[in-house]
Amino acid sequence: MAVPKRVTITDVAESAGVATSTVSRALSTPGRVNATTREHILEVAARLGYVPNPSARAMSSGRTHTYALLVPDITNPYFAGAIKGAERAAAAAGKTLVLGDTQESAAKEGELIARLGPAVDGIVVAAARGTDDDLAAAGARNRLALVNRTLPGVPSVVADYDAGTRQIVDHLVSLGHRSLVFLGGPHESWSGARRWAGLQAAAADAGVGARRLGPYLPTLQGGPAAADAALAAGAHAVVCHNDMLAIGVLRRLAARRVRVPEEVSVVGFDDMFGADFCQPALTTLAERTEDAGACAVELLLRPPSGTPASVVVPTQLRVRESTGPRPGSPS
Repeated sequence: MAVPKRVTITDVAESAGVATSTVSRALSTPGRVNATTREHILEVAARLGYVPNPSARAMSSGRTHTYALLVPDITNPYFAGAIKGAERAAAAAGKTLVLGDTQESAAKEGELIARLGPAVDGIVVAAARGTDDDLAAAGARNRLALVNRTLPGVPSVVADYDAGTRQIVDHLVSLGHRSLVFLGGPHESWSGARRWAGLQAAAADAGVGARRLGPYLPTLQGGPAAADAALAAGAHAVVCHNDMLAIGVLRRLAARRVRVPEEVSVVGFDDMFGADFCQPALTTLAERTEDAGACAVELLLRPPSGTPASVVVPTQLRVRESTGPRPGSPS
């Protein structure tokens, strides 16, 4: 089967009876071409099915009209919202979005930034795993925006973990819990550190104890070890690094015939798709991930300014069936 021939700018020029340079100006700088001539060229281009070559446009303008979004784990439903929001914002601006999976690896993240940097106009890194120095160096070479990470000089979008963790602690205290255990994720997770710091501060203000265990894999597979450690610590209220870990904990507790929430209350972070489908439905801190993804792309679309923007997205606790009164406390 013959490969279809791509219509070129030369084909349009020949069919329209004008110079190739006139077609180029009509498509890229219409103000430099007579209105009647431009309308004629556009009609011919549409009839022939001409689509501008993005590589050629990039060579002439220095811009690719393409942005990249990097996430630590493409299979984690949490990032679906960020991907959807980023794609929506890119499409609305007439841009193309490409997606990269850093595999929870700072080294892989750095490799993708280095490889994609010359080919895109900007990069959004969600839940970055690289060090501050690595990200600062990347930001000096590329237009960069961060989701759930802050760094001086780099635009960022972060969830309001201070208010969110206070909601979690207030909820558990209202149920009679006098202590909690935080099952932490990767040490290099900026959001994990912020969640733990917020829980500590809120617990101290409420006069309740808080203890961190881990790190654990922020996946379903991390659940068994995390749940066993929480039980060994005598925990009755468990807050997990994310929903994936929390659901893994719920599954392990069910396998060990530990009743939730009668014996142990479990809280997650993210309110990812499926958090209300598990058994019991998971109490979790909802983050506006779709808004965060869209906002990050919009930050890249803005002209560079002296002070990069830092946007804080509200959070809200979704109370479901996985939390209940502390054993022995009044219902």
